[in-house]
Amino acid sequence: MAGELVDNKGRGDVGWHWPPIHPEGRKFGLIAVGISLAAAFMAWETIAWPMAFLSLGVFAFFRDPERVVPQDDAFIVSPADGLVSLIAQVEPPAELTMDDGSGTPSLAREPVTRVSIFMSVFDVHINRAPIAGTVRRLVYIPGKFMNADLDKASEDNERQHILIERHDGLMLGFTQIAGLVARRIVPFVKPGDTVAAGARVGLIRFGSRVDVYLPAGTDPKVLVGQKVVAGETILAEVGERRLIEGIAQ
Repeated sequence: MAGELVDNKGRGDVGWHWPPIHPEGRKFGLIAVGISLAAAFMAWETIAWPMAFLSLGVFAFFRDPERVVPQDDAFIVSPADGLVSLIAQVEPPAELTMDDGSGTPSLAREPVTRVSIFMSVFDVHINRAPIAGTVRRLVYIPGKFMNADLDKASEDNERQHILIERHDGLMLGFTQIAGLVARRIVPFVKPGDTVAAGARVGLIRFGSRVDVYLPAGTDPKVLVGQKVVAGETILAEVGERRLIEGIAQ
């Protein structure tokens, strides 16, 4: 239901353990395992071994580790694991700035800094909320499946825009973009949901990109070529610093 709290569930436990597999990926991994076992039973080793390795790859792709989120609501954290591929001054997408008739807030139509994060097939593909707040918009746009590393992928590829409003009225928009291999964007939230910073908001299957539109006048704290971690790496700092209280990690 709209208005429910979506908690990122990170607790910062000490010690390493195998990360869980997100339910969205378990069916794909089990299908690959089933094909591998069937091929092994039929003594088709040329199929059995590749499918066995493929099943391990699928499970690894859908891994869902816990993250320790910086507890200061002035921070904008990375929504994705991956490589910062582009930093540019652009106007936010029309879907995040236009009046959609619903009465929900929107971003201003002015140039802002866009930080683009490219996710390879080896990265964790669970996307997380950059700030704590209320989901105001979630807009899915069908499109092409070009290389997500290209600048024009922001306008041509299949994508999903998400707009979050912080407690003080600050608006932050970001976009999940499908790539050459990615064929589905899966949302975990809906308009009206309240999310903690670093909360899981969705995933993109098999290699893709996330664009973050920083508030006007905000300077990024990351550089092109830097590796970032969803829910942990600080992309920028905006607003009065105040430790978050009462919101579970």
